[in-house]
Amino acid sequence: MSITATPGGPVRRLAGLLHRRPYLRLATLLSAPLLWLVVAYLGSLAALFAAAFWTTDDFTGEVVKQFNLDNFQELWSQTVYRTITVRSVGVAAAVTVIDAAVAFPMAFYMAKIASPRAQRWLVIAVLTPLWASYLVKAYAWRIMFSGSGVLSWILDPFGIHGPGYGLPATITTLAYLWLPYMILPIYAGLERLPNSLLDAAGDLGARTFRTFRTVIWPVAVPAVIAGSIFTFSLSLGDYITVKIVGGKSQLIGNVVYDNIGAADNLPFAAAVATIPVVIMVIYLVAVRRTGALDNL
Repeated sequence: MSITATPGGPVRRLAGLLHRRPYLRLATLLSAPLLWLVVAYLGSLAALFAAAFWTTDDFTGEVVKQFNLDNFQELWSQTVYRTITVRSVGVAAAVTVIDAAVAFPMAFYMAKIASPRAQRWLVIAVLTPLWASYLVKAYAWRIMFSGSGVLSWILDPFGIHGPGYGLPATITTLAYLWLPYMILPIYAGLERLPNSLLDAAGDLGARTFRTFRTVIWPVAVPAVIAGSIFTFSLSLGDYITVKIVGGKSQLIGNVVYDNIGAADNLPFAAAVATIPVVIMVIYLVAVRRTGALDNL
């Protein structure tokens, strides 16, 4: 038996109401994803910030749900945590700069030089590493940086030892892992650059550097910043790569992980986890004030 909407029936009245009020139709469509965002993401973030103001009883190990600033006072007073924060920001910045330097020429070739058929294959080639497991890629770099790995095998004839595990290995591995997240935004941004502007710059006698500075770079800046948000934030909160190739290095993510696991101090881990959140908020506000995101 089929159900039809009779004239003046509830289905017809509901359809008419949605037709007359587009904002209500939009709210109905967005209600489910917004509910998921509020409950799953903002709710968990609120729980994180709330837990950061709790403490753990040293004798029983139970969480004491009383508001205090002990965790943040410890973070501020201990030099080691400030050092780890500065080191984490430095690693994230280095990864972002390396990825931008490597991604820009690749993205420019994909967008402005390669044929349409080659563009499709290059995009697939960029996306392919994302299909592989994170752990597989990280452990592959661990093998390369080991004492008997590929790097040592290449450098040994020159009397040079490989870098081994540590911050250089961490930066290299993270730069490889997040490189596609920098290439794709820059590629999309450069695709919007009309070829006629490049031809006009050449016709007017602009040299390569001047064309890059006055024509290409202003268009590419929003795309580079968009890619930097991915590479910087992902590197800032990563802890697995540091565990695998970082040696004895400590970053923010490791401190959070260690306090959740071995130390079993969830409130302090939550307080440490607020550091990358605050850093990213400051970064996004600074980027927004420059106006670089207006054209994204």
